[in-house]
Amino acid sequence: MARFRFAHSRRWSSLLAFVLVLLSLSGCAPMAPAPVEQRDTRTLQQSLVVPAVYAVRRGDTLYSIAFRYRLDWRAVAEWNGIGPPYLIRPGQTLRLVPPPRRLTAVPNRSQRSEQPAVTPPAPPPEPQARPEVRQTVPPVQNTPEPAEPATTSNQPTSTAAGAGPKRRVAGIDWQWPTAGRVSRPFDPAATRRGIGITGREGQPVVAAADGEVVYSGTALIGYGELIIIKHSDTLLSAYAHNRVRLVEEGARIRAGQPIAEMGISDRNLELLHFEVRRNGQPVDPMDFLPRR
Repeated sequence: MARFRFAHSRRWSSLLAFVLVLLSLSGCAPMAPAPVEQRDTRTLQQSLVVPAVYAVRRGDTLYSIAFRYRLDWRAVAEWNGIGPPYLIRPGQTLRLVPPPRRLTAVPNRSQRSEQPAVTPPAPPPEPQARPEVRQTVPPVQNTPEPAEPATTSNQPTSTAAGAGPKRRVAGIDWQWPTAGRVSRPFDPAATRRGIGITGREGQPVVAAADGEVVYSGTALIGYGELIIIKHSDTLLSAYAHNRVRLVEEGARIRAGQPIAEMGISDRNLELLHFEVRRNGQPVDPMDFLPRR
């Protein structure tokens, strides 16, 4: 009987030891990692990638291509040898980066010392003095010049819908492009850097300043029906998400003249996206528009 109890306790001890070993091994095993939320850190605010060469598509203009890649249109024209009126054609390839500089060989000191000295040319002989001739000149009478006739401008004037206060910045008179409140302020980190002016669909959109329409179309993704106006060699303004465009490329526009009707943005909002570009770079339009 004692031998049976000893064997029975020994069996339980072995079983207990085996269970303890299993528990220790399970504690040492690596734990399954907790699920991690997958987040795509790439956003639309990535730095803009400018291709070295761009193939012109139907509907493109030199200004719209420079606008798309935030380049100065004058630089793009210079890099590609394009002069006024800055026309391009579909299928044409444009360089969007500066061409490589050509290095000019400069002679060293030994080469310059071996060059023969250049003798300056002898001065021409002095002309012989002529006998002085005295001439009597009658006195000049101060007669008034005739006044220039007044000129009449044939350019269109601002309509009542576009009338409003103006603010002079960079030698240009600016006004608000439409009525409404600014629902989206300027964000220098956004993909499309401008302001959003909320209104109602179909309300008038007017030119913010005098200028020339250099683009009117839908070739730029994310802008919808877009109009770009050039006010000077350095300043452009852009009007996006229009319902209807009322002007064509090449038209001369006066400040306050209707150019479009407000439409709906890609976020289903009734607003005008308004941008100002200086030397190809977006700047805050509030620095140009009058205070409200």
